[in-house]
Amino acid sequence: MNEDMDLLQGTLDMLILKSLSLGEMHGFGISMRIQQLSSDALQVQQGSLYPALRRLEYKGWISADWGTSDNNRRARFYSLTATGRKQLDKETAKWARLSKAIGAILRATEA
Repeated sequence: MNEDMDLLQGTLDMLILKSLSLGEMHGFGISMRIQQLSSDALQVQQGSLYPALRRLEYKGWISADWGTSDNNRRARFYSLTATGRKQLDKETAKWARLSKAIGAILRATEA
C-alpha cells in the first residue's frame, strides 16, 4: 500500500474480490486494477498482495489456474468463486455501514 494510505484490516481482501468481480486476472493485473480504480491513491505491494491471494484461495473465495500472461510469461490467473461473490456482497454492505457511521462522526459539530 502507499505509505500514506493504510487500509483497515480486511479492506485489501474486499478490493481484491471487487477487482476479480470485473474479470479474471493475474496478480500484477489485480494490483494495477486497484491502483487504476483508486486514481493512483492505492498501490498494493507484492508482499501484501500474494499472501492475501493465498488466503482468499484457501477460504474458497477465489480460484487460480495457470496460464500465459500478455507478455508470454507463465502466471496464475485468479477468478472469483460463487462463495467469493457472496463474501464481496457482505463486505460491501459492511463497508457502506462503516463509512456512513464514520462520515456521521466526522460531520458532527460541537453542541
